[in-house]
Amino acid sequence: MLTTEQIIDNARQTIRTEGAEILGLEQYIDSGFADAVNCIIKSKGRVVVTGIGKSAIIGQKIVATLNSTGTPAVFMHAADAVHGDLGTIQQNDIVIAISKSGETAEIKVLTPLLKRAGNKLIALVGNIHSYLATHADMILNCTVNNEACPNNLAPTSSTTAQLVIGDALAVALLSCRNFGPEDFAKFHPGGALGKKLYLKVADIISNEKPEVNPNSTLKEVIYSISSGRLGATVIIDNGKTCGIITDGDLRRLIEKTDNLSGIIATDLMNANPKQISKDAMATEALEIVREYKISQLLVTDGGKYAGLLHIHDLNREGII
Repeated sequence: MLTTEQIIDNARQTIRTEGAEILGLEQYIDSGFADAVNCIIKSKGRVVVTGIGKSAIIGQKIVATLNSTGTPAVFMHAADAVHGDLGTIQQNDIVIAISKSGETAEIKVLTPLLKRAGNKLIALVGNIHSYLATHADMILNCTVNNEACPNNLAPTSSTTAQLVIGDALAVALLSCRNFGPEDFAKFHPGGALGKKLYLKVADIISNEKPEVNPNSTLKEVIYSISSGRLGATVIIDNGKTCGIITDGDLRRLIEKTDNLSGIIATDLMNANPKQISKDAMATEALEIVREYKISQLLVTDGGKYAGLLHIHDLNREGII
């Protein structure tokens, strides 16, 4: 059993070992890497990523990254390829085969089949003298000298290296495609990052539009705030917005006033509330809420009252 100090030292050594191996990959980024990027950019097909074991797991992550950054990709397990899944590969597809050794039996069976079909083969490999590397059209070198495993056996540094080269490939491709924030949002509409890029105020405000008139009593104001469940109500006079009253305004009134009789809406209202257009981005609303340390924003549509945006609306959508 290791002591606490030994466990900490062991973990730190793992990070140091993998970090050093990753930094060493920079020397392998050369014209061959650029050739692979250009080949994929010019292709009319998809990228089919294949591998076995730990490399297969890394391959699935690389596929996910490629798809989310504008490069259509699919994963095909190398062991399943010769049992029917080879049909996954279409005529114009480019195949990336991932293997540390480049000598696994499944890869050696698959390689000549890919070459016979005429598909371009990119080897993401840790041994540039291997069977896979010598038969590939292009090589992405992910050679490492030391695994983080103390026995230098368990795939640790090598799988991390595969992942990093896959990320480098994906980033190079998205740069070539001028893949920007708007494109990213199209592929991530349900995620918090995507929402920050496309979600508008109109998409998240509730249908509640609490309002009172300038002469509404304190009781009517409280009822409007409570029924709307937005912590505020808006004063409307002949269709014109006059101001807003929040539950904070009510608390401050009670703290400083003993006699509440005769109080009407105009006695409480903020005549210059912070406003935002319903067509504005939700992130703009967040900036206002944070800058002024408020919980509600008056939402307008062509200058007219369209609703209230509560900080909870932003939180619910993951914008905060």
